[in-house]
Amino acid sequence: MKLGDLEFYILTDGTLRLDGGAMFGVVPRPLWERKLPADERNRVLLGMNCLLIRSAGKWILVETGAGDKWDAKHADIYGIGLGERLPQQLAARGVRPEDISLVVNTHLHFDHCGWNTHVVDGRVVPFFSTARYAVQRGELEHAKNPTEKDQASFVRENFLPIEEAGQWWLLEGDTEVAPGVEVIRAPGHTGHMQCVRLRSGGKTAFFFSDLAPTVAHLSLPWIMAYDLYPLTTLEQKKKWIPQVVRERWLALFAHDANIPAAWLREEKGQIAADAVKVNE
Repeated sequence: MKLGDLEFYILTDGTLRLDGGAMFGVVPRPLWERKLPADERNRVLLGMNCLLIRSAGKWILVETGAGDKWDAKHADIYGIGLGERLPQQLAARGVRPEDISLVVNTHLHFDHCGWNTHVVDGRVVPFFSTARYAVQRGELEHAKNPTEKDQASFVRENFLPIEEAGQWWLLEGDTEVAPGVEVIRAPGHTGHMQCVRLRSGGKTAFFFSDLAPTVAHLSLPWIMAYDLYPLTTLEQKKKWIPQVVRERWLALFAHDANIPAAWLREEKGQIAADAVKVNE
């Protein structure tokens, strides 16, 4: 899709499955299951959506999915490995790993930064060998010392080799990382998660990351149990969702397997989403 001087595509690292109750927090199952049916293990199907952006002649990648550093047990637990993965999707666009100049991780949970690294000759090394990797400084600090509540969400092999290679670009607050590409700190899910806003030619797109991971999470109180600071998430949703609706920004979702992009509108006091095909 063209957005002024920007060009972007929605890629995917396939799908994963997470516990439905955890994905919807205090919302009762009879309500959330109308929107995302659960399987026999109470898991809902989620996408792992990434953005490939062309800005000022350079390729930027937002999010890197879950990667391939999984043993059979954990791949089964999370349902990882189904569908075409991110490297194949990049190759289909004619983009090689070395063509990526910047990788943006909205946060460092395993399903957002897995292809940051891969294994070569028994060593875990950066997959995008010539790129800078951008994340909030506080996010990296927390990922290295998580709490008991969220330690399972961080896989150290996804981010420590980036530090060892000296490829981190550690951000502090809202920052324009490339012409027309801005990261916006939006805490709640983690203490330092960031969303991504694309602006060019009078047009805007907003990548919610895990602030509203799917269309089903646009309702304000539908907040994940995974969130460290759910009331902060609520405040951030009250700030950004109405602005996306009011100013007619294109909404982009990190985990919606069916509607990764949509125009949002208010309908009878609720937020409705009209799906948009970005890659055509």
